[in-house]
Amino acid sequence: MKIAIAQINPLVGDIAGNVERILSWARRARDELGADLVVYPELALTGYPPEDLLLRKDFLDLCEELLETVQRGASGIDLLLGYPRRKGGRLYNAAGYLREGQVVAEYFKAELPNYGVFDEKRYFTPGREPCVVEVGGTAVGVTLCEDIWTPEAARRAAQAGAELLINLNASPFQMGKGDQRLEVVRERALENEIPVLYVNLVGGQDELVFDGGSFTMDAAGEVVQRSPRFRESLDLVTRDDTSGSLAGEMAGWPEMTEAVYRALVLGIHDYVTKSGFKGVVLGLSGGIDSALTAALAVDALGPERVEVVLMPSRYTADISNEEALHQARILGVKHSIIPIEPAFQAFLGMLQAEFEGMPMDVTEENIQARCRCIVLMAISNKTGRMLLTTGNKSEMSVGYATLYGDMAGGFAPLKDVFKTMVYRLARWRNRNGEVIPERVIERPPSAELRPDQKDTDSLPPYELLDAILERYVELDQGIEEIVAAGYDEFLVKRVVGMVDRNEYKRRQAPPGIKVSRRAYGRDRRYPIVNGFK
Repeated sequence: MKIAIAQINPLVGDIAGNVERILSWARRARDELGADLVVYPELALTGYPPEDLLLRKDFLDLCEELLETVQRGASGIDLLLGYPRRKGGRLYNAAGYLREGQVVAEYFKAELPNYGVFDEKRYFTPGREPCVVEVGGTAVGVTLCEDIWTPEAARRAAQAGAELLINLNASPFQMGKGDQRLEVVRERALENEIPVLYVNLVGGQDELVFDGGSFTMDAAGEVVQRSPRFRESLDLVTRDDTSGSLAGEMAGWPEMTEAVYRALVLGIHDYVTKSGFKGVVLGLSGGIDSALTAALAVDALGPERVEVVLMPSRYTADISNEEALHQARILGVKHSIIPIEPAFQAFLGMLQAEFEGMPMDVTEENIQARCRCIVLMAISNKTGRMLLTTGNKSEMSVGYATLYGDMAGGFAPLKDVFKTMVYRLARWRNRNGEVIPERVIERPPSAELRPDQKDTDSLPPYELLDAILERYVELDQGIEEIVAAGYDEFLVKRVVGMVDRNEYKRRQAPPGIKVSRRAYGRDRRYPIVNGFK
């Protein structure tokens, strides 16, 4: 038996386009690979996650209509794919086995995730019955995504006679998730003495990036096939009819830093392209965050779709201008220099009477950041290029950013990337030659909004700050627990206070790519008005 893994990148809501992709890949699997069965990810018909589109009757009507188009259009090969199914006044997250125009078997997802970025209980009713279908003399059990993370669904399929388990997924990327998947699937394979074929979605959708990385594991827990990560692929798994052994090609998988980089590139590409923007524009300051963002954007979209703007102020160091211009030339992107001093002077003049007798403070710093925002948004509006913001998770956590200034934009690629990881990513990108100027990586970070400013004037060193933030934001540890781990109590309380006070800023920030176990946005939702200390 030959099974094709169709690791596809659908567009949420584009049901007609997704149907065309599904049928095209089915023809390829049949004609190029000679496959008996082609398997697609969870909710391949709609894209994942369709969110409140699932509450619309017209959306579900179209799903049913175009599922019939898939049934009529596929011939000479069986299909297994995910879609929403209405039945008995309820909605199910379903997987259907299609053969020669008929849905010959259907499975309803039993375990509905309702944590982190998932809220499937808002839409779906859980199923309870196993699904086993005969394919070329082999009994194939079907499960969906979260079902594989607990023992029950796989056990029910095995008890119903399944000799091979296929699990359809829409599992988003986060650091370390690939190893977790292998561990969990190995548990199911060993518990039930059954091989598992794990098929995953690929592509960016809003804050989420699905990294693919489909794989097949034999009953002994050994991986016998791997699909690539971060790109579409059509891969063949062959099952020996006599021995039942499975085999396929083993794609190489990236290590952690490279995986994060590739997730960010894919997330930028799909967010910009699927949204219909011509390209992106960003401010290039000569600092590490904008330098990395520019490199990511060029890798995602190509230099012809990226524009950078240098906006020096009276406080901008010569090295910042020199290295920003140097990097723009390395990347081969359109670039311009627009000093903000005239705008800054104009605003100070307008506010002179209002501010009379008051010393300069963070107000004037924020005015500079907002001058830059006006320039960038004007270029974005005029050219149709999306504005990328360049702030990182460390800054976003403690509010070291200007609301309606450097926080403004359409997408924030580094929103879930701590500053220490920013440096790791920059050095990884430079592994084969300088793309991010070395002087940018080596110099102390600075917002350059007042004379001789350094980030450490306002923040602890990033190695220390990020360690505390990881415990508080991602691991949900309280002050006492963090202090017990060896951190200074005064510093911990200071950092926690900054995080809590700046929730209002994060609510107004653009979406960004999730790469950690706990990202701001739909993954971590805290009240703005909050009396818990």
